[in-house]
Amino acid sequence: MASIPIWQRLLALLAYLLPWSDGVPFGRYLFSLSPALQWLTLPALPVLMLQQMVPFGGFLLFLVLYLAVVRNQKVPYYLRFHVLQAILIDIVLVVVSLAFTVLLAPLGAGFAVRTLSNTVFMAVLVLVVFAVVECLRGRQAEIPSLSEAVRMQLY
Repeated sequence: MASIPIWQRLLALLAYLLPWSDGVPFGRYLFSLSPALQWLTLPALPVLMLQQMVPFGGFLLFLVLYLAVVRNQKVPYYLRFHVLQAILIDIVLVVVSLAFTVLLAPLGAGFAVRTLSNTVFMAVLVLVVFAVVECLRGRQAEIPSLSEAVRMQLY
């Protein structure tokens, strides 16, 4: 297997800012306990600002990434793989966020809700760090079931 150029690795790494930006709000309870953890939000700030400043910014970013990168056969497979994987992680996070809003919001900020929110945040942090490390190493981040779904979509 040929070595992946550094520019592809860095662009693939940037794709994971999308799920990270949607995972950051789940850490609000951890940030109140340990303000030093707020530094973890810095990489997501450009995406968060885009999503807030542009109407439907998150949806537009999703469309641009999907149509211009994932569905473009001229883009290298390595980039398409990581962008689609980041998009699928983001879709899962959007569904989880909706579930939190609809099902758990009436419960308030009780211990169980805070624990679930912290757990989601830590899971997203681990997933994104794993994917970023694999991108820097020039390998595909093998996330069970998710990577298989990505490959099925790309072929």
